Amino acid sequence: MKKILLGAALISAVAMGSAQAHFQLLYTPEVMLDAPAEIDLKLVFGHPMENGHVMDMGEPEAFNVFFKGKSKDLLSTLKPITWKGPHNDAKAYEASYKVKRNGDYIFTFTPAPYLEEGEGVYIQQITKSFVNKAGLPTGWNEPVGLVTEIVPLNKPYQNYVGGTFTGQVLSEGKPAAGVECEIEYINPLVEMDANAFGKEAGPKPATAMVAITDANGMFTFGIPRAGNWGFACLGSGPAKEFNGKELSQDAVLWINATEFK
Repeated sequence: MKKILLGAALISAVAMGSAQAHFQLLYTPEVMLDAPAEIDLKLVFGHPMENGHVMDMGEPEAFNVFFKGKSKDLLSTLKPITWKGPHNDAKAYEASYKVKRNGDYIFTFTPAPYLEEGEGVYIQQITKSFVNKAGLPTGWNEPVGLVTEIVPLNKPYQNYVGGTFTGQVLSEGKPAAGVECEIEYINPLVEMDANAFGKEAGPKPATAMVAITDANGMFTFGIPRAGNWGFACLGSGPAKEFNGKELSQDAVLWINATEFK
């Protein structure tokens, strides 16, 4: 636990001063489908709460979709793109996937470690996001066997403003206690066709929002606004070093929230 806390503190020190946090996006605009559809996914590394600069992504290590307990390798479907932030451009990726059957689709992505030169540490954010077809639940609350992951205890694609979301952080399949989880929001408009973030962004907190996991690896967050919320649990993975430098191997999860109408 001590190693997890030290790694999290190192990575989050910069973020706490500016409310700006590194976040790996695995984004698609529609997460609840009524009919079969081919969905587009964008994989971008940036600072979505601040709508700050975007970072170049290295060669991805893994990209999969899990459906009813079975995994399909999607790595070969990734295509490199240039993503436009409000201040700079960066290397990113996109993919498409045909959703046909009813149920939960769990997309997982493992990027190459990213060197944060200012701190002299690597960051690797192992990311999950969800799409559901026809409202049929088929395993959204089950772990998929990543080295570190956040298991949702509320439907990740059906949350409401004013409610709460709870997740459990696992490291090698076991609950990870005392982990600092940064909480992020996609503030600008995601312009899918233009591969860009919009220039305008909404309100943001003065410092990074965080939660600490309890003895069972659990954290809970009250949802203040509609949109896409992300959770990055820092240093929760087993790997602590890469290329002779410290590595923060983070578990990332994205959820969607709407107004209850």
